[in-house]
Amino acid sequence: MTCQTYSLLVLSVIMIYFGRFGNSLILAQLQDDIDQLKADFNSSHSDVADGGPIFTDKLINWTERNEKRIILSQIVSMYLEMLEKTDKKKAHARHIFEELYTLKASLPDGLQKVKDLMDLSKLQMSDLRIQRKAVNELFSVLQKLVETSTSLKRKRSQSQRRCKC
Repeated sequence: MTCQTYSLLVLSVIMIYFGRFGNSLILAQLQDDIDQLKADFNSSHSDVADGGPIFTDKLINWTERNEKRIILSQIVSMYLEMLEKTDKKKAHARHIFEELYTLKASLPDGLQKVKDLMDLSKLQMSDLRIQRKAVNELFSVLQKLVETSTSLKRKRSQSQRRCKC
C-alpha cells in the first residue's frame, strides 16, 4: 500500500467504524476530495514514504472497541488541527473538515483519556511524595484490577455457555 492511500484508509476506517458512512457514494465523494487535498499538500513528494505510515500502523495494537475509539479520537483531532490551517474556501477541504468535525462530536471522551495516559507517563515515580500517594492508593487500584479481571472472566464464561459450537 502506498503512503498516499494511507490517509484514505485511516479516514475510511474512522468513518465506517463510527457508522457515519455506510454509503459507498459518500466515500467515493470523499475519495475525490482527498485526492484534491493530496494535490494541495503535494503528497506525491518522495519524502512521504520516508519512515512509513504515521497513523495506520498505530491502529494495529488497539483491538477493543473502546480502545479504538480513544486512538481514533486522537487521530481525528490531529486531522482537524491540520485542516484548521488549510484554505476553507476550497470546497474539498471544507467538506473533509466538516465530516471529521461531525465525527469528532461522536467521540466525547477520547481526548481526555489520552491526556490521562500522558499525565500518568509524566509522573516522577522516584519522588517520595508521589510514592507515598501511590502506596495510599494501591489497595483501591488492586480492587479495580480484580473487579475488571473477574468481570472479564464472567463475560468469557457466559459467552462460552451460549456458544453451541
